[in-house]
Amino acid sequence: MSALSAAAEDDGDIFAGLAALVELRRRADAREEVLVLRARGQGLTWAEIAVLLGVSKQAVHKKYGGSRFERRGPA
Repeated sequence: MSALSAAAEDDGDIFAGLAALVELRRRADAREEVLVLRARGQGLTWAEIAVLLGVSKQAVHKKYGGSRFERRGPA
């Protein structure tokens, strides 16, 4: 059973449901990071990415901006 289906089911096991939800969030956050970095690599601005994610430009830049995520110069 996938984390998504486990989190979506209402079988009464709140512990399993919450554990599945935590895993789903972890996977979603990891996927978001990959896609944001790919978008930046393809030239999208922070403002464009923010619109696509439904957050403010400041929020997306705070979460993904800076040297931790953006390499400057050759890798």
